[in-house]
Amino acid sequence: MSNNKKKKLTPIQQEYQAFQEEREVKRPVIKNCIKAFLVGGIICLIGQLIQMFFIYNFDFTEQTAGNPTVAVMIFLSMLLTGFGVYDRLAQFAGAGSAVPVTGFGNAVISAAIEHRTEGFVLGVGGNMFKLAGSVIMFGVFAAFVIATIKTILIQWGGL
Repeated sequence: MSNNKKKKLTPIQQEYQAFQEEREVKRPVIKNCIKAFLVGGIICLIGQLIQMFFIYNFDFTEQTAGNPTVAVMIFLSMLLTGFGVYDRLAQFAGAGSAVPVTGFGNAVISAAIEHRTEGFVLGVGGNMFKLAGSVIMFGVFAAFVIATIKTILIQWGGL
């Protein structure tokens, strides 16, 4: 708290501020960063192994193996969320489980599970894309804009 704000506090409020600062639980930032890094890295390693599986067993190239790999990773995160495993992993790893694409799958299915008592249409369907809807909308809009620009450039003979 800045000194100007401390000057405006009454002595009792200042005493309470000191009391609060003494007893505030310090967050283990370094430990949390290490856990996030390791779990995020393991998730990415699993994704890489799945991509290599598609390349070696189904004759995909590195570029074409990306889409099925992402689909499998999202499916696995949704499945693990349904069984309650991914939520425990997310509590342990924090941002390490939220940043990879699996965090997207977890966000979608968590909202659907939370509202399943309201029915499939209004509950699951209406709330499934609450958090992830903006991500999907931005992706679709960006793809539209880029495709439009590319089409215009091709028509004009630029590409």
